[in-house]
Amino acid sequence: KENPIIFTLAKLMFLTGLSFIIGFRKTFSFFFQWHKLKGSIAFFTGIIVLLSGHPIIGVIIEFVGFYLLFSSFLPTALQYITSYIPFFNVVKNRSVV
Repeated sequence: KENPIIFTLAKLMFLTGLSFIIGFRKTFSFFFQWHKLKGSIAFFTGIIVLLSGHPIIGVIIEFVGFYLLFSSFLPTALQYITSYIPFFNVVKNRSVV
């Protein structure tokens, strides 16, 4: 059976790490920008659902929130990964026939 406390601790570590890397003020402003509010609400609602004892539903809601928050950043991250990590560059350049 899934342990919701482990999932919650992972999310808490993610938020703490993000705050240490970019600062508390920038983390707060990132999550509470007007155009990212829907993603933030979904992400934090997922954490609350996890704490209430529904881990699968909570993780799904958090994933939706995470996607909404970082969807504008994903193309940049994928381009970086395929440019600088050799394995992903080979996979990207391989043609499918």
